[in-house]
Amino acid sequence: MAYLAPSEFVTKMVDAGEAKIFMSTRDTVIRAYMAGAILALAAAFAVSVTVSTGVPFVGAAMFPVGFCMLYLFGFDLLTGVFVLCPLALIDKRPGVTIGGVLRNWSLVFIGNFAGAFTVAVMMAVVFTFGFTSPPDKVGQVIGTIGEGRTVGYAAHGAGGMLTLFIRGMLCNWMVSAGVVGAMISTTVSGKVIAMWMPIMLFFFMTFEHSIVNMFLFPSGLLLGAKFSIMDYLIWNEIPTVVGNLVGGLAFTGLTLYATHVKTAPKRGIA
Repeated sequence: MAYLAPSEFVTKMVDAGEAKIFMSTRDTVIRAYMAGAILALAAAFAVSVTVSTGVPFVGAAMFPVGFCMLYLFGFDLLTGVFVLCPLALIDKRPGVTIGGVLRNWSLVFIGNFAGAFTVAVMMAVVFTFGFTSPPDKVGQVIGTIGEGRTVGYAAHGAGGMLTLFIRGMLCNWMVSAGVVGAMISTTVSGKVIAMWMPIMLFFFMTFEHSIVNMFLFPSGLLLGAKFSIMDYLIWNEIPTVVGNLVGGLAFTGLTLYATHVKTAPKRGIA
């Protein structure tokens, strides 16, 4: 496994952020759409594996297959550009502005949601035989997830909102570590191993990932789960997006940049 030193792969992170900011609208949306769709299908796969085996760890161990696929294909998740694009701004790359960063985030959000929702509709059809019968076991579990992670948080008030936000932070700490993992090796096997570990961790720990939730919660609503669109937005998606932004940037992007690009001077000999 060819390994790049931190100073090398962190520079690649900044370069990647700059490239994404200047990418065309068409390419940005297409790549985001496919990323959302692939990750949604991986989430459906992981839930299906968990239901069929009765062992949540097995489902979590299988989920990263989708994450690895989408990054090997060069597609983009909101959780990834949350970390990469601001680094290009902080590094003062020519032409990079706050407006450019926000434009990229907005387009990737739209693309991710469209892709995840497309798969949500398709899987709802599969789970119900074209809405002609009640949801199967997997569909029922997805509905339960949606209820527990919306009205379940709401039942705890401010404490629930804080928990949701912290879970969003912890999630993108690990997910952004997976994004970086795709850059620390020059071989496919090395990239996959580096991506697999943190993604498996976040999924098994049921941390809150905004794009996975773009599939799980619309799926739950389509399958008749007992929560509303406003429950989903206020008690999951919006706080999760904010938590993902803060966690990924604070724990991964800024720490790596600060210590491997803007390295402090070495201590002198006393």
